[in-house]
Amino acid sequence: MTAVELKTVKPTEAQKKAQRSRSIAIAVALGLFVILVYVISIVRLGPAALSGGGM
Repeated sequence: MTAVELKTVKPTEAQKKAQRSRSIAIAVALGLFVILVYVISIVRLGPAALSGGGM
């Protein structure tokens, strides 16, 4: 059995920087979405959600 040598493409520094920027933008957007859902949930549940009381 012979080993198959795979050739990979190495990204340039500009491509690495662009990918990092996209990753950061996606992380920020996801974080903002999570915060938005949390805030909407608190608003809809009212004060009982903050005090830990039952519905």
